[in-house]
Amino acid sequence: MPGLAELPASLDWRGDPQAIPLAENAIDQYLAITPAGARGRGLCELQRDARDHNGAAIVVQRSFAETVDVYIARKLTEERADVGG
Repeated sequence: MPGLAELPASLDWRGDPQAIPLAENAIDQYLAITPAGARGRGLCELQRDARDHNGAAIVVQRSFAETVDVYIARKLTEERADVGG
């Protein structure tokens, strides 16, 4: 299972649309092995990485990064709801 340090590499920012389920799985695995108090911070860091790649010149990379960013945002919302409730 990837740790946060391995996630960007495992997400393969080249932008293969078929890799989106793999990216989501990597994020889900990170959440499964990370203590609740550290999840949000790690997701925010990963989200910044996704947004950095969102500026890529190649459209498929941008689309992939945007999709991953949206998925991370949803997971962050879920994490915040779990902490608050």
